[in-house]
Amino acid sequence: MSSEMTNATVALTGLIRGRVQGVFFRAETQARARKLGLKGWVKNTGEGDVAVLVAGPEAAVRSMQEWLDSGPPLARVDSVELSECALPDCSGFEIRY
Repeated sequence: MSSEMTNATVALTGLIRGRVQGVFFRAETQARARKLGLKGWVKNTGEGDVAVLVAGPEAAVRSMQEWLDSGPPLARVDSVELSECALPDCSGFEIRY
């Protein structure tokens, strides 16, 4: 992997489905994203899923994407559907309500 690809800024958004509400998914996602230096947000949906937008260096975003595949210990992730999107206009990583 070239350093240009690793340092490129990318953004992904989408849904995580499964047992992802009431299991500290948002708080753990925020903590992980901040540790990786990512920007974006995470929120619960009315359908019981978790929506997320993560942006930052490609290597960090890919690391976050791998973590989202399993989530925190109490979660059961059935599917992760993420697609590339425009870079967000935000300065950190927040939990939205």
